[in-house]
Amino acid sequence: MKKMEDYVRAIPDFPEPGIIFRDVTSVLQDPEGLKLAIDSMTGLLDGTEFDVIAGTESRGFMFGVPIAYQLGKGFVPVRKKGKLPCETVSAKYDLEYGSAEIEMHKDAIKPGQKVVLVDDLIATGGTLAASIQLIEQLGGEVVKVILLMELAGLKGREKLAGYEVASVITYEGN
Repeated sequence: MKKMEDYVRAIPDFPEPGIIFRDVTSVLQDPEGLKLAIDSMTGLLDGTEFDVIAGTESRGFMFGVPIAYQLGKGFVPVRKKGKLPCETVSAKYDLEYGSAEIEMHKDAIKPGQKVVLVDDLIATGGTLAASIQLIEQLGGEVVKVILLMELAGLKGREKLAGYEVASVITYEGN
């Protein structure tokens, strides 16, 4: 039986020399890899009580929606600025080469809701930290952050100190 790591394609020197890009599309394209990813991430929620799943655009959608469906929960999208049609709240965050802004519908999270945040990868943690900020601004409580992959060398967990974070795969480097 293959392990989750066997489905992730490693691309050396992308986007720049010295970086090993961990490509999730190879997981998504393989039926067994996709099933293993969803099942493994769902397993990270054993014993966790929560009301709704939030996922970051776009790969957080790909993993978050099937997990929400499997567990009988709703799903809340965290989108790039300008993509949501109703009143929103937004948060800016820094990227390696610039900044970005994400949004959620103002009525997406109800005060007191327990939220699980889902994404494919944590690198520097900026997107996830901004997502947590939005969830809490709306009165939600982030009870867990789950990921398929973690690049531990980029220290993204440090931005999420105080939150329970779990990943299926941890790569020690960048």
